[in-house]
Amino acid sequence: MNAPASPCLQDCIARYAPAIPGLAELGKQLTTPRDADALIELYEHAYPLLEQAMWSDGADFPPLLTSYQSLFREQDALIRQRGQNAHTGDTRHHFILGIPVADRPPHLKACLESIHQVCTRFDYGGHASGVWDKIRIIVSEDSRDAANIRRHIELVDEYRQKGLQVIYYGLDEQYALLHALPQHTRAQLGHLLTTLPREKFYLKGQAANRNLSYLKFLQLTEDTHNTLYYLIDSDQSLCVNRQTASGEETVYALNYFHAIDRIFRTTDTLMLTGKLVGDPPVSPAVMAANFLDDVSAFFTRLATLHAGQACQFHALPDQPAGDAAYHDMAGLFGFDTQPATFPYLCRLGGAHDHVACLADFSRRLNAFFFGEHLTRKTWFRYGAGLRPLAPARTVYPGNYIVNYAGLRYIIPFGHLRLRMSGPTAGRLIAAEIGPRFASFNMPNLHRRTTEAGLADDFRPGVDMDEARVDVSNEFERQFFGDLMLFSTEALVKRADVTQPFAQGAIETVVNEKETELLALYQHKHDAIVAKNRQLNALVFEAGHWWQHAAGHAPDLAQALRHVRAFIDNIDHNFGEHALAWRQIQTFEHRAGRKRQIVEALMNYRAERDAWDSLF
Repeated sequence: MNAPASPCLQDCIARYAPAIPGLAELGKQLTTPRDADALIELYEHAYPLLEQAMWSDGADFPPLLTSYQSLFREQDALIRQRGQNAHTGDTRHHFILGIPVADRPPHLKACLESIHQVCTRFDYGGHASGVWDKIRIIVSEDSRDAANIRRHIELVDEYRQKGLQVIYYGLDEQYALLHALPQHTRAQLGHLLTTLPREKFYLKGQAANRNLSYLKFLQLTEDTHNTLYYLIDSDQSLCVNRQTASGEETVYALNYFHAIDRIFRTTDTLMLTGKLVGDPPVSPAVMAANFLDDVSAFFTRLATLHAGQACQFHALPDQPAGDAAYHDMAGLFGFDTQPATFPYLCRLGGAHDHVACLADFSRRLNAFFFGEHLTRKTWFRYGAGLRPLAPARTVYPGNYIVNYAGLRYIIPFGHLRLRMSGPTAGRLIAAEIGPRFASFNMPNLHRRTTEAGLADDFRPGVDMDEARVDVSNEFERQFFGDLMLFSTEALVKRADVTQPFAQGAIETVVNEKETELLALYQHKHDAIVAKNRQLNALVFEAGHWWQHAAGHAPDLAQALRHVRAFIDNIDHNFGEHALAWRQIQTFEHRAGRKRQIVEALMNYRAERDAWDSLF
């Protein structure tokens, strides 16, 4: 029997076999008669060979990527053809994607566009019908602004026209689905799903909005054995970044749907999570100290250079930022110590001097308060490849996948509005299902801000006016989110997660972790205050060239105003009189938050049991 046609695979082998070890052997196998199953499996052997070549230093990345994508499209067509010939159909998983969105049209557009690009370039499931048949997307609304709601609806319509099956899940429909639950069940699930009245059914928070998406998942599910549910945040995209000499490049180099389908078909995984690349997945509340180090390092080096000199901030760093390099307290999570500072990589193209570099650098400084880190961005690393799984302990809420049984492992405690909900949920889930909660090397690209500007980049817990950015709310939620996380981490080591937690055991670990975190936050607070004073002295009191030239250079004067605003915002949010810092220091405030945490952990098992009853 002659093998089905495979021109892309044949061309790839002919072109790259001399340079890529292993391809020649696949070429020999291709010359022998093979049935459809055997041929389809050959592609699986080819993919890691191309990946290793693509992600190696000095690789000719673009043509390799083009060939890689073409192989997936060809293999996908063969899989569909095999299903037709066998009269069993294409038995791979269907996907329902959930995208919670709150007042973020530019982010939603980028997210939908990335899904469209992955569908176009890899063609999972095919689109002979005019739409990608195996992929549906739910845009779950949580906006307050009517104009943003209209823009979200317009984006849903736009991407329907492009072949994506996008469903708009509006506030009225969410409210109706919630209230279709029996009143007793709804009361038990109030902390998971929200108790807000119809007239205020917006800005419920990412956890409640995501959990309400599960109700829509259940309504849409036609085959509980062959459907996967993929949660993506609106500020994330299905692509990754690579660092090149000319700057950051965004590439569609991961076939998420193919890989995820294969994992759930060949393992007993219930929940799968990827990580993030790009902007850090943490709050500026835990990045200020190391960011101040890097900003000071930039100005220290700038002082040794001349204003009109060709920009010297374009050399690639000797060492990329490692895992959690952006986190002031990375050691809490078991990560190694990173270098003291990371250099700034100028993003301007073409010929330009240090005045232009400084102007652009300063313009982005206050984006830090929205979560952007100019010097410690995370880059995609191929490492050991895309296929290995590892036991997980953190749910990345904007990049996780579950099967129908995995829908039981919901992210709890949304009513507290605390940061670190994903890591907290991850500790509970890992304690319950062990290695059936896994992570894989398929991150999403995370962008805290867009080119639309900060005014269009809504972020819960961050308030901005013309004079100031205020992250007090987020800072407070970060401290108590850390307290919830590390209390939970200690608790699941001492108690059975499948049984209700005892109040005394909870109170013991909460008090222990409170003492530890207060000391760590005090140390970090003192460091930020000192570093901010040092930066102010370096920029405004040391008499460097930018001060002398600012009087007759409008760009420099504006740059220094941006730097002044940044220093003032650091002081406002993290200084001696910062509101969040005062709240953390206040016994009465901490006692109230601790009561909430203790009650939430005491009620966890009962709420999970109520949720499980829906299945």
